[in-house]
Amino acid sequence: MEKLKAKQARHARRKRRVRAKISGTAERPRMRVTRSDAHIYVQVIDDVAGKTLCSASSLDPEFKAAGKKGCNIEGAEAVGELIGNRLKDAGIEEVVFDRGGHLYHGRIKALADGARSAGIKF
Repeated sequence: MEKLKAKQARHARRKRRVRAKISGTAERPRMRVTRSDAHIYVQVIDDVAGKTLCSASSLDPEFKAAGKKGCNIEGAEAVGELIGNRLKDAGIEEVVFDRGGHLYHGRIKALADGARSAGIKF
């Protein structure tokens, strides 16, 4: 139990450190990534107005129709493309990437690459 609490505390510290350096605006909102063992979620947030502009996850019907899983790199890349297309439809070209204290590796990197392949800049 001690190891789990220490791990959670380290993650919370990294999350605060990353979040202290970035903020989203209406012109360049913050793309926030959250992952669990089974799924991956992404929100695009305007911190000035305090509103979520759009979101996507591995639980969306569009994602599930593709028959992929959210617990692997291919699924994360598909979610990245999904959010990229939704951002394009909303007229947003640039975002600030918030990895949420996770390493920029694996599923987080795949999601970012998927959004970049859809034409989003960050």
